[in-house]
Amino acid sequence: MMNECLSHIDCFAGVGGICTGLHAAGFKTAIAIEYIQSCCDTYRRNHPGVHVIHSDIRDVTEQQIRPYVPAGGIDLVTSGMPCETFSTAGNSSRSFYDDRQFLFREGIRIARMSNAKMILFENVPAITSKRVAKDSGDLIVDVLKKELKEAGYKNFIEVVLDATEFGVPQRRNRYFILATRFDDWFLLPPLPNHRKNAVTVKDAFAGLPDVVPNSNKEAVEYTGEESAYSSLLKDGKFWKREGFTVDALSYQMPMKHRNCTLQRFALLRQGESLKDLFEKYQGEEREALQRARILPQKMFIKRNYRLRLDETAPTVTSHCLDEFVHPVSNRALTVRECARLQSFPDSYDFCGGPYIVPHIDRKVQDKYEQIGDAVPPLLAYAWGCQIMKMFNQYE
Repeated sequence: MMNECLSHIDCFAGVGGICTGLHAAGFKTAIAIEYIQSCCDTYRRNHPGVHVIHSDIRDVTEQQIRPYVPAGGIDLVTSGMPCETFSTAGNSSRSFYDDRQFLFREGIRIARMSNAKMILFENVPAITSKRVAKDSGDLIVDVLKKELKEAGYKNFIEVVLDATEFGVPQRRNRYFILATRFDDWFLLPPLPNHRKNAVTVKDAFAGLPDVVPNSNKEAVEYTGEESAYSSLLKDGKFWKREGFTVDALSYQMPMKHRNCTLQRFALLRQGESLKDLFEKYQGEEREALQRARILPQKMFIKRNYRLRLDETAPTVTSHCLDEFVHPVSNRALTVRECARLQSFPDSYDFCGGPYIVPHIDRKVQDKYEQIGDAVPPLLAYAWGCQIMKMFNQYE
């Protein structure tokens, strides 16, 4: 008999990227746990049927969980703990060793108290080489797998998946561990369905009108152009988003840029970034551009990359506002354009938090950070479909 609805707890929930994909695959999320208030606001707006716990996950008690757990236990717990301490993407956080790298234990703890049948962990691939301490030879993932076994989840697989191969228009590799407490279940990751027909930036932005930087004029009407991808992101039936419509475009609001920044953007060709400009302009020519503040004094490797229309985008991160330039126009991307690259449906309302907030405040995430830190819903959908198949086969 086919399972019509599997239960789910969303740890480190963010704004609901995993929940959105799993919901489309047939899951019902019972609980979401998230520390950032602005993320909770966005999550509640888009998933009103989910009990959202705004808390440090380490403080969540069994009394808070139990009322929402079915008699037979939760079917799936997902846990995508913060990746900053594992990431190698142009920062020094990987050199720090703190309690963040052991937050996987909270996913296991929540799974045990909810009697979960499966756990799905998600993180950056670099987690596989992160040691527990600077002078230690032990790896974080080895500790994770050891503690999974001790908790009764002895049957597991690990895999790195590229979101591009699942219809997401960005090159995003992610590491997953899928574990179950049933020893006789044969676990398989989802199979790619877009290996030969990647979705491009042009496909992703189909129907989105251009906007003028510094104009403060938000576009609210689509152009009428469509791609298979843009049509999918408007398909309420596919996403099972009852009560959410896409009659009008949202979050197609231009950002404000200084004139010198606009001049810098004008120097970029598709596929070029700030690093290329530093290589292109040398000596007195570069110094003149720096005096005019068209080029900064310091070169940042991941900054101001002008997207190519005919390719998938690089990985969308929490710094996507600074990292990407529109493929044609001299401006940064809008919130909706970043959401398109992450595969959020067009009906998704990023209501929590401001458009921009300084990165020094870690208790608030702006709209760009919320999107950049999410798991692409289409990648979560692929996992949801695959896990649903396993439940139907074995239960």
